[in-house]
Amino acid sequence: MTPRGGLAAASLGVIIVGLLLKFIVPAWAPTVWLVGLIISGAPIVWRTVLEARHGHWATDVVAVLAIVGAVLLRQPLAGLVIVLMRSGGEALEQYAAGRASAALRELEAAAPRIAHRLIGPNLTTVEDLPAGAIDIGDPLLVRPGELVPCNGVVRDGNSLVDVARLTGEPVPVAAAPGTSLMSGSINGEGVLTITATARAEDSQYAKIVELVRTAQSTKAPLVRLADRYAVWFTPATLLVCLLTFLATHDATRVLAVLVVATPCPLILATPIAIIGGISRAARRQIIVRHGGALEALSGVDVAVFDKTGTLTIGKPLVRRVLTTGDLSDAELLRLAASVEQGSSHLLARTLVDAALDSGATLPLARAHIESPGRGVTAEVEGHEVSVGSRAFILERARANPAVLSRLEREEVGLRAYIAIDGCLAGVVEYSDRTRPGLRELRARLATLGIERAILLSGDHAPNVRAVAQEIGIVEARGDLLPEGKVTVVQQLVREGYHVLMVGDGTNDAPALSAAHVGVALASQGGGISAEAADVVVLADDVSRVADAVEIGHHTLDVARQSIWLGLGLSIIAMIAASFGSIAPTIGALLQEVIDIASIANALRASRG
Repeated sequence: MTPRGGLAAASLGVIIVGLLLKFIVPAWAPTVWLVGLIISGAPIVWRTVLEARHGHWATDVVAVLAIVGAVLLRQPLAGLVIVLMRSGGEALEQYAAGRASAALRELEAAAPRIAHRLIGPNLTTVEDLPAGAIDIGDPLLVRPGELVPCNGVVRDGNSLVDVARLTGEPVPVAAAPGTSLMSGSINGEGVLTITATARAEDSQYAKIVELVRTAQSTKAPLVRLADRYAVWFTPATLLVCLLTFLATHDATRVLAVLVVATPCPLILATPIAIIGGISRAARRQIIVRHGGALEALSGVDVAVFDKTGTLTIGKPLVRRVLTTGDLSDAELLRLAASVEQGSSHLLARTLVDAALDSGATLPLARAHIESPGRGVTAEVEGHEVSVGSRAFILERARANPAVLSRLEREEVGLRAYIAIDGCLAGVVEYSDRTRPGLRELRARLATLGIERAILLSGDHAPNVRAVAQEIGIVEARGDLLPEGKVTVVQQLVREGYHVLMVGDGTNDAPALSAAHVGVALASQGGGISAEAADVVVLADDVSRVADAVEIGHHTLDVARQSIWLGLGLSIIAMIAASFGSIAPTIGALLQEVIDIASIANALRASRG
């Protein structure tokens, strides 16, 4: 438990003990409360005095005046409530900060730890070593399913490498000799040997960890709503007290002014409204990690979106089947899927699902011969069918150059080439698809004050621009690594925008941390991106982002109304007390009525 959490627990315990004594030994209760208030209130008073000396005039100053006034007026229960609210709110803030640092811990825990270095005259002996001991130029073995331990270039072998954690793109990279790989990517089914081109601490995954650390440490703190009001309310309270004393020399009137100026509308209204907003968001499967996120949501004016997994489904799908003309699209898909039934990699499952969704019945293939990371050949209904990479098929099949050129006319992402009985028969093109309702989401955000939207992705720029055009986003940038996304977000912040960043993968974690509000889509768990974000959407529905912004606006509107209601009534009561119309005891009761009015209004934030 944090020190402030302990202080909150202690003040709550003293309140409960005093209430119990009210029924057992009533005379002891005020004494227990007073001692408890002095002990628990002293740290807040001391810390506030130190902060005030440096010019920080926030709600703590008003709270200290109320605590001291409660001691002087022998109203310790009211003071203990203030200590509880203040220390409890600070404990929640510290908890939220700890959750943010959990993103770093999870990132570091998931970093590549072990590497396999090839040694000996013919590089035939394998020695295990910590990833941090890799030197540039080391030959390394990467087994199927392992993390690439550092940036490197493939020396030998073929495989499909999952780079989704780094770029966000679901389509694996076909790795062959000469292919550059980034640390933290996951090797598929083939065995690779690579030459290290960077040490682990200088490689891509380490850069992501450092980017999250830097973004969290440099992120500007949010100026709380209550603190913005306290900037003028605190001096106003002191001024009224001073004028009252100068005019009347009556300390009782000054104490009465302090009592009715107790800042419970500032201390209570915003937290209660925010708790209501958090509860309302939770009913929409939106987890708001801390109250500051709701405050920040109400002020965002630019939205930055990751593409893959955020605005698109995040799973490669069969875009279309192109044939040389000898077979129909459906027949070619059926034969290719029959061969791929025996494979477990992502694209094979996608191909099989596409064939089954089309209503095809897949015959059993025989005599499988697989080249890991390159392709597979099998016998289907008396035909030799091969499915795999371009190089794999062209090594085994004849292809008319004109026909091949026609099939490859468009620039797309990943293709699977298909050969039947030694002749090129066609290709299958894979792509992602956008989520439904994105234009409606864009329109809702515009009505909420977010008129500017930017699409960022590690995917190729033409693909990113096409998606942006489809959903009505003007600004789009592709071919970005995580540091590129962070740079865009930080530039927007420097330009004075309040930035909302929406993403779903490890590669988005640094940008989520750098934005004023990071929103992670985490219907499948979210992992590191969820830890780095301020808001986590548990539903597989990107429209909940607009719901979160709308709840933020509503919550802060209710909080402001509650503060103005409480402060307005307090100001009227302060004026009356300064003229002697309200005694301190009556003022304490009146302040409780004002508090109840502010709280009752703040509770409206949970509705809807």
